[in-house]
Amino acid sequence: MPETTETESRKLLRRLRDAMAEDSAGQARLDKITHLIADSMGTEVCSIYLFRDRETLELCATEGLKAEAVHQTKMKLGEGLVGRVARSGNVVNEADAPSAKGFRYMPETGEEIYSSFLGVPIQRLGEKLGVLVVQSKQARQFSSDEVYALEVVAMVLAEMTELGAFTGDNAAMTARHQQSVMFRGSTAQEGATEGHVWLHEPRVVITNPIAEDPHKELTRLHEAVDKLRISVDQLLAGASSSGDTEQLQVLEAYRMFANSKGWLRRMEEDISRGLSAEAAVEKEQSTARARLSQVNDAYLRDRLHDLDDLSNRLLRILTGQGKETGADMPADPILIARNIGPAELLDYGRSLRGIVLEEGSVGSHAAIVARALAIPLVIHATGITTDALNGDHIMVDGDQGIAHLRPDDTVVSAFRDKIAMQAQAQERYASIRQEPAQTLCGKTVALHMNAGLMADLPSLDSSGAEGVGLFRTELQFLVRNQMPRRSELSALYARVLDASNGKRVVFRTLDIGSDKVLPYMKPQEEPNPALGWRAIRVGLDKPGVMRMQLQALIRAAGGRPLTIMFPFVAQYEEYKAAKAEMDKALERERILGHATPETLEIGAMLETPSLAFAPDRFYEEVDFLSIGGNDLKQFFFAADRENERVRRRYDTLNVSFLTFLENIVKRCDASNTSLSFCGEDAGRPVEAACFAAMGFRMLSMRPASIGPVKHMLRRLNLEELRAVIEQAREEGHQSVRPAVMDYLRSAT
Repeated sequence: MPETTETESRKLLRRLRDAMAEDSAGQARLDKITHLIADSMGTEVCSIYLFRDRETLELCATEGLKAEAVHQTKMKLGEGLVGRVARSGNVVNEADAPSAKGFRYMPETGEEIYSSFLGVPIQRLGEKLGVLVVQSKQARQFSSDEVYALEVVAMVLAEMTELGAFTGDNAAMTARHQQSVMFRGSTAQEGATEGHVWLHEPRVVITNPIAEDPHKELTRLHEAVDKLRISVDQLLAGASSSGDTEQLQVLEAYRMFANSKGWLRRMEEDISRGLSAEAAVEKEQSTARARLSQVNDAYLRDRLHDLDDLSNRLLRILTGQGKETGADMPADPILIARNIGPAELLDYGRSLRGIVLEEGSVGSHAAIVARALAIPLVIHATGITTDALNGDHIMVDGDQGIAHLRPDDTVVSAFRDKIAMQAQAQERYASIRQEPAQTLCGKTVALHMNAGLMADLPSLDSSGAEGVGLFRTELQFLVRNQMPRRSELSALYARVLDASNGKRVVFRTLDIGSDKVLPYMKPQEEPNPALGWRAIRVGLDKPGVMRMQLQALIRAAGGRPLTIMFPFVAQYEEYKAAKAEMDKALERERILGHATPETLEIGAMLETPSLAFAPDRFYEEVDFLSIGGNDLKQFFFAADRENERVRRRYDTLNVSFLTFLENIVKRCDASNTSLSFCGEDAGRPVEAACFAAMGFRMLSMRPASIGPVKHMLRRLNLEELRAVIEQAREEGHQSVRPAVMDYLRSAT
């Protein structure tokens, strides 16, 4: 354990604490702090730069530089030595600053007479708040002790900035949690909504960053670490009995970190420098977060995530600020989280107005559940868990992938106008709910809905859907910690059929693998999971699971009509093998004396280009085909739909893709095979209209899309639209979208 005798850094922190306690404005506090730091470290200059926005730093206080430069000197991220510290999150220690790489001369500051430069980032949990700088005329390298002392001071400044200790009239110094912030992420579920923040993991707020008694803080730290180690050992014992190898590996890493002498020693050293136990833990956590952002290696990133999670546990033990904070969930909650699992999301259910995640993907479990519940979801909203506080006003635009946190009046007004227009449109759609989607040229398109939960089924009537074109059976497997029993699945599927009131329900068999990994199944380390062991491939390699599900579906039907679809079929042989399993399941149920379906339709999901070129025999044997547009498009264009750089690069109305779809329509027409298009694009009115013009007579989409699509189709002449598409194709356009949009503007 380090010595706790009075150190210079502790003396400085005590003086800083006294300065914080004074009843003075934010600027006066900053000015006094720069004077105290310069005096304590024996430097002529101390300056504090804070972010005005995410790309711009502003000189907010200084001792030694020209006073008139304060709030006038600004620099971009990466500009000059200060910008270098801010961009990298690393210390810059230069004995001869003017000759250092990247040095930028700012004549208004008068800093040209100072040689040495030491800059440390002011950051909290990996979020950059600013830069703390000391300079001196003497050309010298600052010692490791001096660097460490300045880092400790920067940690305290980060906490004080977080708590709004430097608020004032200047915009760069307003309290962080009072500013209006826009987060631009990605769309995972469309829709616009507003409400108030509900944090999945409430923030730990440190109100005492500076220690009164180092001995007491060390004791508190050791007691908390002991509790942490015991809790990890208990979790490890539970995982050992369950036989969950993956969970065991994670918890073994936890135990390694919890027992790390280096981790504990660094926190002890921070306390000896004057920090409280909580601040010492958070300083180490901030360091781990900063490293995390710079590490590309997946294994190292996972280990840093482990350390981050462990630090959170330790902070909650020290502060007592667990999940149960006593706060009441708002009536209109918008869930904010780094990430969330499907079971946790289902626990919230339809109480949520919207969801904003820092991580996630368009195909993640959370996105699947959000789509099933029709809750707007924005992913990749980096930094929102740090900025948001419970109860903050927030507006979520799932259509654009944007979240407005604490929006100003202008944003609120414009956003509410958008919501009002959408509400008016929904009222318009309600008036045609019971009407067919019949075009002006007399063609009728059957509109079905996608579902995956019992909670979806009420939408069958309210949306005007003619049936369920896709029921995702994997959600019942994903939200459990163990394999569901056949009797449980049979009861669920029976309730689905009961709720459908005789309307057709297409049950897709278990579609796992890729980004959908069962918590109780050992994950497969694959270089490209989307092209790996998934869906029908898993079912055929593990026929026991497939048979169990097929038997559950037969028993659920109880003599009623049954429709089953196999996912991700890439070739005729896979369909034949899956159908053979269906035949075995039927024969077994007959032998057992169970009722078999009145009628049975067996279909396949066409998600790979290869199946479009399957033998004629396949098209003649299969009862129906459903194009899985999300996967088919990514394989057709070789563009990963989880990769933001490429997933929006290729247009659904690309001539090549439409021609490919047209050929599938022709093959199905020739074999009299029922064909539908299922996926996000089916629910977009413009795309849906083009699919109908190319010959699709059945589309399956989320319930909320049925009204807009039906409204569009009822105002169109498909023959005219087909002619527009044909002309654009003949003229050699890459996409027919511009021509189609021109036509729709004039025709509707």
